[in-house]
Amino acid sequence: MGVGGGKSDNDSDGLDPVWHDWLDTSRLFSLSGKVAVVTGAAGGIGRWLAAGMAAAGASVFLTDREDETLDALVGSWSKRNWDVASLPVDLEIEDAAEQIVSGVRSRFGHLDILINNAGINQRRPMLDVPSALLHRIWEIDFIRCYELAQAAARVMIDQGHGGSIVHISSVNTSVGLEDVSLLGPTKAALSQLAKGMAIELAHHGIRTNAIAPGFMATPINATHWSDETRAPWIMGRTPMCRPGHPAELVGTCLLLASNAGSFITGQTIFVDGGFTAGSRWNVSPSYGLEAFLEHGGFCAPQRAQESPSTGPTDLQK
Repeated sequence: MGVGGGKSDNDSDGLDPVWHDWLDTSRLFSLSGKVAVVTGAAGGIGRWLAAGMAAAGASVFLTDREDETLDALVGSWSKRNWDVASLPVDLEIEDAAEQIVSGVRSRFGHLDILINNAGINQRRPMLDVPSALLHRIWEIDFIRCYELAQAAARVMIDQGHGGSIVHISSVNTSVGLEDVSLLGPTKAALSQLAKGMAIELAHHGIRTNAIAPGFMATPINATHWSDETRAPWIMGRTPMCRPGHPAELVGTCLLLASNAGSFITGQTIFVDGGFTAGSRWNVSPSYGLEAFLEHGGFCAPQRAQESPSTGPTDLQK
């Protein structure tokens, strides 16, 4: 029996009443009263994570460098009665972290959740990467994320009631890919940062984790699915034989941002359709792609199976 697992006078049902709130799943995953920052919120993954935070009751501060897209999202999402605001910030600017934290505090008064999602990438052979590009990728994909996590953590500590920081990492943290020598190391650094921050910030009530998406149906990956080499390779190595939809990251993000993940910190959770688990070897190399083309692969959410629509148009890009 675990610590605190003994029976009290008030738990005749065998369940400690102190923890009864954890059985109300609507409250367990609720972010009501919380304020969340989502960077890269105009992109394919970022907008879905931001929408998930807002749908769970959080006030959400959207940041990206695409101000027109942010304005459109805020206008559309406000009609859903979601409490959202935005600030266009380019992470290439040295004081980007300060701008974002100052902006969210000015608009909402406090900060409880940071979703460190923004980043850039260029696929090039490692021997062809110029020094300037190498430094630019690291500046945006890791250093700015580090600085923003620092700034957010300091605010959370000052507020005195903890918080949650979620870095968006990548399947490339554990699997090397040709021409991806820029993205993989920066994402691996974010996963490692989640561990270090978890150790240093737990006594302040701050949890820090990472999510590592697999191959997702986003604009940056759009050319993969028609590529005669990459499409069968990806589908053949993904047990679900399909790309993930960004909406399928929302549940994991809510877990890590809410009380549902209250004992989770320092972890990287892979949401990759089984890619890092391994692959089948008793089937033909074309099996995965054929399964995807014939019936959309496996384990798709029931609602997604029933309708070809991927969701409300205001969440598409």
